[in-house]
Amino acid sequence: MQLDLSEQLAAPHGTSGVLLVGGGVVLVAVLLAAFAWGRRLKAREPGPPRPEEQPRLPESGPVGDVVESREPDAFPRTEQRRTPHQLKDNGGTHGSSSSR
Repeated sequence: MQLDLSEQLAAPHGTSGVLLVGGGVVLVAVLLAAFAWGRRLKAREPGPPRPEEQPRLPESGPVGDVVESREPDAFPRTEQRRTPHQLKDNGGTHGSSSSR
């Protein structure tokens, strides 16, 4: 008496099939419960703000950018390269008297 492949792989008395179906049903039930719980949590959240609750621009209108010209400090011309610590007193910029 020779068993074919499908009979060799099947568990005796069909218990594995029942366990797989039961596990699938439990998995689907857990997923449905999680979905329902998430919907309840989402329903508790406040809705989006109404148009009158939206932030408004200031009465003076939008705030603009400040535009100014900067003139670099004059550096003494030397033959040697200067390092940053040698430029301690000369490294800034000053505002221009003619701003845009």
